[in-house]
Amino acid sequence: MKSPVHLNALRAFEASARHQSFSAAAAELHVTPAAVGQLVRTLETWLGTPVFHRGNSGPARLVATEAAQRALPEIQAGFDRLSLGLERLKEGSATGVLTVAISPAFAAKWLLPRIDSFQSAWPDTDVRLDTNLKPVDFVAQGIDIGVRYGTGNWPGLSAEKLMDEEIYPVCSPERLRVNRQLRRPDGLAAETLIHDLSIDGHAGFPTWEIWLGKAGIAGVSARRGMKINNSAAVLQAAIEGHGVALARSVMARDDLAAGRLVRLYPRIKFASALAYYVVYRPECASSPKLTAFRGWLLDEAARQ
Repeated sequence: MKSPVHLNALRAFEASARHQSFSAAAAELHVTPAAVGQLVRTLETWLGTPVFHRGNSGPARLVATEAAQRALPEIQAGFDRLSLGLERLKEGSATGVLTVAISPAFAAKWLLPRIDSFQSAWPDTDVRLDTNLKPVDFVAQGIDIGVRYGTGNWPGLSAEKLMDEEIYPVCSPERLRVNRQLRRPDGLAAETLIHDLSIDGHAGFPTWEIWLGKAGIAGVSARRGMKINNSAAVLQAAIEGHGVALARSVMARDDLAAGRLVRLYPRIKFASALAYYVVYRPECASSPKLTAFRGWLLDEAARQ
Protein backbone atom coordinates (compact mmCIF):
# COMPACT_ATOMS: atom_id res chain seq x y z
CA MET A 1 0.00 0.00 0.00
CA LYS A 2 1.36 3.40 -0.91
CA SER A 3 1.90 6.01 1.79
CA PRO A 4 -0.37 9.08 1.67
CA VAL A 5 0.92 12.01 -0.27
CA HIS A 6 -1.74 14.37 1.06
CA LEU A 7 0.39 16.20 3.62
CA ASN A 8 -1.81 19.30 3.34
CA ALA A 9 -4.86 17.17 4.08
CA LEU A 10 -3.10 15.63 7.07
CA ARG A 11 -2.14 19.09 8.33
CA ALA A 12 -5.75 20.23 7.92
CA PHE A 13 -6.95 17.25 9.96
CA GLU A 14 -4.37 17.83 12.71
CA ALA A 15 -5.23 21.52 13.06
CA SER A 16 -8.98 20.84 12.97
CA ALA A 17 -8.72 18.12 15.61
CA ARG A 18 -6.55 20.31 17.84
CA HIS A 19 -8.88 23.30 17.58
CA GLN A 20 -12.03 21.16 17.29
CA SER A 21 -13.12 23.58 14.57
CA PHE A 22 -12.67 23.97 10.80
CA SER A 23 -12.85 27.77 11.19
CA ALA A 24 -10.09 27.96 13.81
CA ALA A 25 -7.94 25.57 11.77
CA ALA A 26 -8.50 27.73 8.68
CA ALA A 27 -7.34 30.84 10.56
CA GLU A 28 -4.14 29.08 11.61
CA LEU A 29 -3.44 27.72 8.12
CA HIS A 30 -4.42 30.97 6.34
CA VAL A 31 -7.05 29.31 4.14
CA THR A 32 -10.86 29.27 4.13
CA PRO A 33 -12.93 26.92 6.32
CA ALA A 34 -14.34 25.40 3.12
CA ALA A 35 -10.80 24.57 1.97
CA VAL A 36 -10.03 22.89 5.29
CA GLY A 37 -13.24 20.86 5.07
CA GLN A 38 -12.39 19.78 1.54
CA LEU A 39 -8.88 18.71 2.57
CA VAL A 40 -10.29 16.66 5.45
CA ARG A 41 -12.77 14.98 3.11
CA THR A 42 -9.87 14.17 0.76
CA LEU A 43 -8.10 12.44 3.65
CA GLU A 44 -11.25 10.54 4.59
CA THR A 45 -11.68 9.38 1.00
CA TRP A 46 -8.12 8.10 0.92
CA LEU A 47 -8.54 6.34 4.28
CA GLY A 48 -11.99 5.02 3.44
CA THR A 49 -13.32 6.06 6.86
CA PRO A 50 -14.39 9.30 8.63
CA VAL A 51 -12.01 11.08 10.99
CA PHE A 52 -14.69 13.25 12.66
CA HIS A 53 -18.16 12.50 13.98
CA ARG A 54 -20.62 14.66 12.06
CA GLY A 55 -24.04 15.69 13.36
CA ASN A 56 -26.88 17.77 12.00
CA SER A 57 -26.94 20.41 14.69
CA GLY A 58 -25.07 23.15 12.84
CA PRO A 59 -21.56 24.40 13.64
CA ALA A 60 -21.07 22.15 16.67
CA ARG A 61 -17.61 21.45 18.04
CA LEU A 62 -15.72 18.89 15.95
CA VAL A 63 -15.18 15.57 17.67
CA ALA A 64 -12.56 13.21 16.25
CA THR A 65 -13.37 9.53 15.99
CA GLU A 66 -11.77 7.19 18.49
CA ALA A 67 -9.29 5.93 15.89
CA ALA A 68 -8.41 9.51 14.89
CA GLN A 69 -7.87 10.50 18.51
CA ARG A 70 -5.48 7.59 18.97
CA ALA A 71 -3.56 8.53 15.82
CA LEU A 72 -3.40 12.28 16.54
CA PRO A 73 -0.35 12.27 18.91
CA GLU A 74 1.70 10.30 16.38
CA ILE A 75 0.68 12.66 13.58
CA GLN A 76 1.60 15.71 15.67
CA ALA A 77 4.95 14.16 16.58
CA GLY A 78 5.52 13.46 12.89
CA PHE A 79 4.97 17.10 11.95
CA ASP A 80 7.33 18.16 14.74
CA ARG A 81 10.01 15.85 13.32
CA LEU A 82 9.42 17.18 9.80
CA SER A 83 9.87 20.75 11.06
CA LEU A 84 13.06 19.74 12.84
CA GLY A 85 14.29 18.03 9.70
CA LEU A 86 13.71 21.16 7.64
CA GLU A 87 15.64 23.18 10.24
CA ARG A 88 18.51 20.70 9.97
CA LEU A 89 18.53 21.11 6.19
CA LYS A 90 18.73 24.89 6.58
CA GLU A 91 21.47 24.57 9.17
CA GLY A 92 23.57 22.42 6.83
CA SER A 93 24.69 25.45 4.87
CA ALA A 94 26.24 28.80 5.75
CA THR A 95 24.09 30.39 3.08
CA GLY A 96 20.80 32.13 3.73
CA VAL A 97 19.68 34.63 6.34
CA LEU A 98 21.36 34.87 9.75
CA THR A 99 19.19 36.69 12.31
CA VAL A 100 21.21 38.43 15.02
CA ALA A 101 19.64 39.90 18.17
CA ILE A 102 21.51 42.92 19.56
CA SER A 103 20.74 46.24 21.21
CA PRO A 104 20.46 49.33 18.98
CA ALA A 105 23.46 50.92 20.70
CA PHE A 106 25.71 47.86 20.28
CA ALA A 107 24.71 47.73 16.62
CA ALA A 108 25.56 51.39 16.05
CA LYS A 109 28.74 51.63 18.10
CA TRP A 110 30.39 48.23 17.66
CA LEU A 111 28.85 45.83 15.18
CA LEU A 112 28.02 47.96 12.15
CA PRO A 113 31.48 49.59 11.91
CA ARG A 114 32.95 46.07 11.65
CA ILE A 115 30.32 44.02 9.81
CA ASP A 116 31.87 44.48 6.34
CA SER A 117 34.67 42.08 7.22
CA PHE A 118 32.16 39.32 8.00
CA GLN A 119 30.19 39.95 4.83
CA SER A 120 33.38 39.85 2.79
CA ALA A 121 34.36 36.50 4.29
CA TRP A 122 30.83 35.01 4.06
CA PRO A 123 29.16 36.69 1.05
CA ASP A 124 26.39 34.07 0.84
CA THR A 125 25.13 34.79 4.36
CA ASP A 126 22.71 37.70 4.67
CA VAL A 127 22.77 39.27 8.13
CA ARG A 128 19.45 40.43 9.55
CA LEU A 129 19.73 42.55 12.71
CA ASP A 130 16.95 42.38 15.28
CA THR A 131 17.61 45.40 17.52
CA ASN A 132 15.70 45.34 20.77
CA LEU A 133 16.43 46.64 24.24
CA LYS A 134 14.48 43.78 25.79
CA PRO A 135 15.42 40.08 25.66
CA VAL A 136 13.68 38.23 22.83
CA ASP A 137 12.40 34.67 22.48
CA PHE A 138 14.96 33.02 20.20
CA VAL A 139 12.59 30.25 19.12
CA ALA A 140 9.42 32.30 18.61
CA GLN A 141 11.23 35.10 16.77
CA GLY A 142 13.60 32.96 14.71
CA ILE A 143 16.80 34.34 16.25
CA ASP A 144 19.99 32.46 15.33
CA ILE A 145 22.52 34.21 17.56
CA GLY A 146 22.77 37.34 19.68
CA VAL A 147 24.97 39.52 21.85
CA ARG A 148 23.69 40.32 25.33
CA TYR A 149 25.00 42.49 28.15
CA GLY A 150 24.78 41.02 31.62
CA THR A 151 26.16 38.40 33.96
CA GLY A 152 26.14 35.51 31.46
CA ASN A 153 23.09 33.62 32.63
CA TRP A 154 20.07 33.43 30.32
CA PRO A 155 17.80 30.37 30.67
CA GLY A 156 17.75 28.15 27.60
CA LEU A 157 20.75 29.83 25.95
CA SER A 158 24.45 29.03 25.78
CA ALA A 159 26.58 32.07 26.62
CA GLU A 160 30.25 32.73 25.84
CA LYS A 161 31.96 35.85 27.11
CA LEU A 162 32.79 38.22 24.27
CA MET A 163 34.21 41.30 26.02
CA ASP A 164 34.68 42.68 29.50
CA GLU A 165 34.03 46.35 30.03
CA GLU A 166 35.42 49.32 31.91
CA ILE A 167 33.43 52.39 32.94
CA TYR A 168 34.81 55.96 32.85
CA PRO A 169 33.75 59.58 32.24
CA VAL A 170 34.18 61.10 28.78
CA CYS A 171 33.54 64.45 27.18
CA SER A 172 34.28 66.25 23.93
CA PRO A 173 37.76 67.75 23.41
CA GLU A 174 36.14 71.18 23.11
CA ARG A 175 34.32 70.76 26.42
CA LEU A 176 37.59 69.94 28.15
CA ARG A 177 39.32 72.89 26.49
CA VAL A 178 36.64 75.37 27.60
CA ASN A 179 36.26 74.00 31.13
CA ARG A 180 39.77 73.30 32.39
CA GLN A 181 38.37 72.47 35.83
CA LEU A 182 37.33 69.15 34.32
CA ARG A 183 40.96 68.08 34.48
CA ARG A 184 40.32 67.40 38.18
CA PRO A 185 37.55 65.06 39.38
CA ASP A 186 36.02 67.72 41.62
CA GLY A 187 35.43 69.76 38.46
CA LEU A 188 32.47 67.48 37.76
CA ALA A 189 30.50 69.44 40.38
CA ALA A 190 29.92 72.27 37.89
CA GLU A 191 29.22 70.01 34.91
CA THR A 192 26.11 68.50 33.36
CA LEU A 193 26.23 64.76 33.94
CA ILE A 194 24.79 62.57 31.18
CA HIS A 195 23.12 59.41 32.54
CA ASP A 196 22.67 56.13 30.65
CA LEU A 197 19.24 54.63 31.44
CA SER A 198 19.33 51.91 28.77
CA ILE A 199 19.32 49.11 31.33
CA ASP A 200 18.66 51.18 34.44
CA GLY A 201 17.79 48.99 37.40
CA HIS A 202 19.80 45.97 36.22
CA ALA A 203 21.78 44.62 39.17
CA GLY A 204 25.41 45.52 38.64
CA PHE A 205 24.82 48.24 36.04
CA PRO A 206 27.15 51.12 37.00
CA THR A 207 25.60 54.54 37.56
CA TRP A 208 27.14 57.94 38.24
CA GLU A 209 26.35 57.50 41.92
CA ILE A 210 28.22 54.18 42.05
CA TRP A 211 31.18 55.49 40.03
CA LEU A 212 31.55 58.63 42.14
CA GLY A 213 31.46 56.55 45.33
CA LYS A 214 34.03 54.12 43.95
CA ALA A 215 36.28 57.01 42.90
CA GLY A 216 35.91 58.69 46.30
CA ILE A 217 34.66 61.94 44.78
CA ALA A 218 32.48 64.03 47.11
CA GLY A 219 30.42 67.16 46.47
CA VAL A 220 29.01 66.06 43.10
CA SER A 221 25.28 65.49 42.78
CA ALA A 222 24.69 62.17 41.01
CA ARG A 223 20.97 62.79 40.51
CA ARG A 224 20.99 65.83 38.27
CA GLY A 225 21.79 66.09 34.58
CA MET A 226 20.61 64.69 31.26
CA LYS A 227 19.04 61.22 31.22
CA ILE A 228 18.98 59.10 28.01
CA ASN A 229 17.84 55.49 27.53
CA ASN A 230 20.22 54.64 24.68
CA SER A 231 23.96 54.16 25.16
CA ALA A 232 24.83 55.39 21.67
CA ALA A 233 22.79 58.57 22.20
CA VAL A 234 24.54 59.09 25.56
CA LEU A 235 27.89 59.19 23.77
CA GLN A 236 26.52 61.37 20.98
CA ALA A 237 25.32 63.91 23.55
CA ALA A 238 28.85 64.03 24.99
CA ILE A 239 30.40 64.34 21.51
CA GLU A 240 28.16 67.34 20.84
CA GLY A 241 29.33 69.01 24.04
CA HIS A 242 26.20 68.70 26.18
CA GLY A 243 28.07 67.44 29.22
CA VAL A 244 30.12 64.58 30.65
CA ALA A 245 28.93 61.03 30.03
CA LEU A 246 29.69 57.93 32.03
CA ALA A 247 30.86 55.78 29.14
CA ARG A 248 31.05 52.04 28.63
CA SER A 249 34.44 51.24 27.11
CA VAL A 250 33.16 48.89 24.38
CA MET A 251 30.75 51.56 23.16
CA ALA A 252 33.20 54.46 23.42
CA ARG A 253 36.30 52.81 21.95
CA ASP A 254 35.93 54.01 18.36
CA ASP A 255 34.94 57.55 19.39
CA LEU A 256 38.01 57.80 21.63
CA ALA A 257 40.28 56.47 18.88
CA ALA A 258 38.86 59.00 16.40
CA GLY A 259 39.28 61.90 18.83
CA ARG A 260 35.57 62.63 19.09
CA LEU A 261 35.76 61.97 22.83
CA VAL A 262 38.45 62.15 25.48
CA ARG A 263 38.66 60.00 28.58
CA LEU A 264 38.77 61.81 31.90
CA TYR A 265 40.74 60.62 34.95
CA PRO A 266 42.36 57.52 33.41
CA ARG A 267 44.03 56.68 36.73
CA ILE A 268 40.61 55.87 38.22
CA LYS A 269 39.82 52.27 37.29
CA PHE A 270 36.30 50.87 37.41
CA ALA A 271 35.61 47.45 35.93
CA SER A 272 31.96 46.72 35.21
CA ALA A 273 30.38 43.67 36.84
CA LEU A 274 28.58 43.11 33.55
CA ALA A 275 30.06 41.95 30.24
CA TYR A 276 29.08 41.18 26.65
CA TYR A 277 28.22 37.58 25.78
CA VAL A 278 27.57 35.71 22.54
CA VAL A 279 24.33 33.77 23.08
CA TYR A 280 22.57 31.06 21.06
CA ARG A 281 20.39 27.99 21.52
CA PRO A 282 22.52 24.93 22.40
CA GLU A 283 20.73 22.74 19.86
CA CYS A 284 21.80 25.13 17.05
CA ALA A 285 25.47 25.32 18.05
CA SER A 286 26.64 23.28 15.04
CA SER A 287 24.87 25.43 12.43
CA PRO A 288 27.54 26.50 9.89
CA LYS A 289 26.28 30.08 9.59
CA LEU A 290 26.01 30.43 13.39
CA THR A 291 29.49 28.94 13.83
CA ALA A 292 30.90 31.33 11.25
CA PHE A 293 29.38 34.41 12.86
CA ARG A 294 30.26 33.32 16.40
CA GLY A 295 33.89 32.78 15.36
CA TRP A 296 33.99 36.15 13.64
CA LEU A 297 32.60 37.93 16.73
CA LEU A 298 35.18 36.32 18.99
CA ASP A 299 38.04 37.14 16.59
CA GLU A 300 36.94 40.78 16.32
CA ALA A 301 36.66 41.11 20.08
CA ALA A 302 40.14 39.61 20.53
CA ARG A 303 41.57 42.34 18.30
CA GLN A 304 40.29 45.13 20.55
